[in-house]
Amino acid sequence: MIFPRKLRKRKGILAILLTMLIMFFFYLFKSLPEESSSNTLRHVSEDSKSKAINKQTLKELLSIIILDFEDFENALAKTTDAIHGVLGDIPIFIISNRLPYPPLELDQDTSAHIVTLENDLSRNHSAGCMANLIKTEFVLFLPDASSLEGVNQIKSFLAFLQFKRVTKAVAIPQVNEVLQCTSFSVDLKRWSITYGKDYLAHPVNCPLVKGNHGLLVRTEAIQSLPMPFTRPFPLTFYVQAKLKGWNVRIMKSGQIGVLSKLYTDPHLKWKRKKSEADHLRKFYQSVGLKQETLPSGISQYYGCDKHSPRCFGTVVKDMPRYLYEGRWTPPCCLRALRETAAHVFSVLEKCGVRYWLEGGTLLGAARLGDIIPWDYDVDIGIYKEDITKCQLLQHASEGPEAVIDDQEFVWERANEGDFLRVQYSETNHLHVDIYPFYPKDGVMTKDTWFATHRQDVEFSESFLKPLAKINFTGRMVSAPNNVKKFLEYKFGKGVIENPRYPNLRKPV
Repeated sequence: MIFPRKLRKRKGILAILLTMLIMFFFYLFKSLPEESSSNTLRHVSEDSKSKAINKQTLKELLSIIILDFEDFENALAKTTDAIHGVLGDIPIFIISNRLPYPPLELDQDTSAHIVTLENDLSRNHSAGCMANLIKTEFVLFLPDASSLEGVNQIKSFLAFLQFKRVTKAVAIPQVNEVLQCTSFSVDLKRWSITYGKDYLAHPVNCPLVKGNHGLLVRTEAIQSLPMPFTRPFPLTFYVQAKLKGWNVRIMKSGQIGVLSKLYTDPHLKWKRKKSEADHLRKFYQSVGLKQETLPSGISQYYGCDKHSPRCFGTVVKDMPRYLYEGRWTPPCCLRALRETAAHVFSVLEKCGVRYWLEGGTLLGAARLGDIIPWDYDVDIGIYKEDITKCQLLQHASEGPEAVIDDQEFVWERANEGDFLRVQYSETNHLHVDIYPFYPKDGVMTKDTWFATHRQDVEFSESFLKPLAKINFTGRMVSAPNNVKKFLEYKFGKGVIENPRYPNLRKPV
């Protein structure tokens, strides 16, 4: 009788252990990324394919692209020869915006192709379409003057890419390069890109890799990008990857060789930096990134300035084009508005002209201490009788011709009615509107009204006696003495605390 009880006890323990083991594998399976069975089979087939890679099969699996090079100094012929020497007849694409000059002396017997991205009326569209030219599953982007060791090295690169299924790209450092990660953010609504400080790389989820390196990417991922072959590469890749939420890993166990150092001559180094800056400017302009903020906090602008037209045309029904596109006022335009407003405030204060912030401009000051992010002008009111105190105001109000002051701001009478306007320049028409008010039985009124502006109404002069100060764009400027009550009188209750966003889109 004792023996059967022990046996039953052992059987019970085994059953419990078996149940726990089943539960362990069940939860392990549930923790894996969800994929279809076809995807699972695809990964298995890729693993088996990687084991059988040789020079004959590699050309069906991988293409190499060289994108970042200069016409005035390059090692493209040397690079393609070296790659073909170790990898066989693997497809290599040298991509350029236009046909390289001086002409490249490539070996005609190899599978190296020069692809130009410029428009050419002598060829059909597909001839320059990389989506049609790349037939392989993977693409390896290499810097100019790179070298590779052989097929086994490529197998290790592919294995690293496929180890984590969520990884979209692998950054492979050149010899003796210490790659670093840089945090950055892209805000398309505000037309801006902001870079953080560099930090030592961890091989997982690096948003932007700095230092000379190659990039191994699945072809399907490259083809899903809007501008995959745009310079300066690879920065353009990381910007697009950021917007897609991709993971990029740094490979520490593998390296890419270097055939020779380029741009060692000081003049060529200067030309290289200038070329990169030109490509960066063109990229920013093409995708609508008009403000670049560096880790130091200093901003550089790639939109309009004092000598170019503003970034948007005529405003129809108080809705600028950029709002229809789901974006806010370009930062270069906001900068111009701030500069123009600061100049106008300075002139009026020196002349003793009584002024105050009006309408949406005062609302922006109350909410943010700045211009409302989607506004396109600055509005102020003045006492009409004070126009004679300021020569610029008087000339603008009396004569048909505009007056240009010593800082190139343009003072003029507005075409739309009885008010004045100060424009950023003769070319750039971002402006401050100046509305002359006058008291009538204790009520401030004027001669031109806009039916589409609900805040454009008469108000008690008591709001201006005395005038107060409010912070606006970093300086204290004149405002009505009870800002909240003044704004709620014009716009309605809770207008400061409850913003109404344009175009029925939520803010970012």
